[in-house]
Amino acid sequence: MSKSNAGLMCRRDTLKTLSAGFGYLAFAGLATLQAQPRSPLAARAPHFLPRAKRVIFLCMHGGPSHLDTFDYKPALRRDNGRSSRYAGSALCSSPWTFRPRGQSGLWISDLYPHLAQHADELCLLRGMHCDNPSHSQAFVQMHTGNFQFVRPSLGAWALYGLGTESDSLPGFISINPPTGVGGAQNFGSAFLPAVYQGTRFNIADSSQRSRPVDIARRGPANPFGLNHVRNEHLSPSLQRVQLDLVQQLNREVLDRTGQAPLVEGAIESFELAFRMQEAVPRVMDLSTESRETLALYGIGSELTDGFGRQCLLARRFAEAGVRFIELGHGTWDQHNNLREAMARNAGNTDKPIAGLIADLKRRGMLQDTLILWGGEFGRTPHSPDGDGRDHNHTGYAMWMAGGGVKGGFSYGATDEHGYEAVENKMHIHDWHATILHLLGLDHERLTFRHASREMRLTDVSGTVARDILA
Repeated sequence: MSKSNAGLMCRRDTLKTLSAGFGYLAFAGLATLQAQPRSPLAARAPHFLPRAKRVIFLCMHGGPSHLDTFDYKPALRRDNGRSSRYAGSALCSSPWTFRPRGQSGLWISDLYPHLAQHADELCLLRGMHCDNPSHSQAFVQMHTGNFQFVRPSLGAWALYGLGTESDSLPGFISINPPTGVGGAQNFGSAFLPAVYQGTRFNIADSSQRSRPVDIARRGPANPFGLNHVRNEHLSPSLQRVQLDLVQQLNREVLDRTGQAPLVEGAIESFELAFRMQEAVPRVMDLSTESRETLALYGIGSELTDGFGRQCLLARRFAEAGVRFIELGHGTWDQHNNLREAMARNAGNTDKPIAGLIADLKRRGMLQDTLILWGGEFGRTPHSPDGDGRDHNHTGYAMWMAGGGVKGGFSYGATDEHGYEAVENKMHIHDWHATILHLLGLDHERLTFRHASREMRLTDVSGTVARDILA
C-alpha cells in the first residue's frame, strides 16, 4: 500500500471514529454551483442608507382576526346579525370593545391593553391582502413571496443582502416555528447558498426551562442538525481536532471541484456551530436580567412566560448582532371558540410584546430595530355560529414598529365590514419590498441568478409603501 493511500485510509478511519461522537459527516462529491465570496456571512454595505439594522418578526400562525384586534369596524357592530354576502352565515361584530389609544388615537381592541399603551409607536397596515386562503400556501407566501415554488425566505434574503454583525451566532434565527404549513421552507434558503438559511431554536416555557435548549439547523449545510448547545461526547479541544479534520476533507473537495457553495456552506456552518457552543448559552442566560426586566416581559407568569421568554431572547439576540429574528406563536385559527381562544392568544402575547417595545425603546434600539407583527391572513366578518370566523385573504391587518416607520399611523383600509382591502392596498410583495427598503436594500436589485434568470424575493412586482416611512 502506498503512503498516500495509507494516509487517506488513516484520515477516513479517524473521521469515522470521531463522527460517532460529533454527529457530522464530511461533504464530498457535491455539484459545483454559483461562486460565492470566501466570507459569505461577513457584514456588507446596503444599497442605500438603512433606517433599520435588524428585524424582529412576531409571527402569529393561523390567521389572527383583524376585526377583533386592529381593524375597527363600527358598521359591523351596527349590522351584527344581518345576513352576510355568503349564504347561511350572518355578520358578527367583535365581542371586544375598540378604543382610541395614545395621542394618535389609533383604534385598538381591549384584547391588547398593554400593547395599546404603545399605540404611538405602531404603524397599522390595514389594507393587507395575499393570494390564497389556505394556511400552508398563505404562510409560505408570507415568508417567501411564492406559494407555488420553493423560494428563499425573507430572513435568508435579508442575510444574503446584508450579512451578519456576529461571528459566533447565526445571522438568522427562527424561534418556535410551526412544524406544518411549509415547515423549513419558512426559514430556508432554497437556491441561495446554504449559509443563509435560518437556525431553528425550540424554546420551552418556565415549566420546561431546565431542559437543554434544542437547536437545529437542518439543510444541505447540516443535515443532522445541532441538537444541543453542548457536545456531550467530546471536549472543546477534541472537537477542534475533529473539526479541523472534517474541514480539511471538505477543502479537498473544493480543490477538486472549484467553487461549490454547498461545501463552503458546510465549512461555514461547522465553524459557526463550534463557536455557538460558547456564545449561545451566554446570550440565552436570562439570570443576568433584573427582576424588573423579567416582569416587564411577563416571565414567571403562566399566561405570558412562554412568549415572554421568546421576546426577551429576541432583544438579547438583537443586541448580540443577529440580523433577523422570528418568533412563532399560534395557532390563531379560530373557526369556533373565538372568545376563549382569542383571549388566550392575546393574553399570551400582549404583555411580552409591549415589554419588548418598551425595553428596546429605553435601550435606544427601537429606532433601528424593525418589529413586524402578523399572520398569513385575517378572518371573515361573518361567522358560522356567532363564535368563530373563517379564513380571509382579501383583506386583513398587520403592523410594524420602530425601524424607520411612522408611529401612531394607520395605512390602508378594508371595506366597512372588513371583507376586502380597498384603500392603499398592500400585497405581500409590497410588504416584502417595504421591509427590504427599510433595511437599505432595493428589492429590484437584491437578486440571485438561478434557472437562467435573476431571481428576487418580490418576483416581478412589489411597491415600497413610502407613505409609512418616518
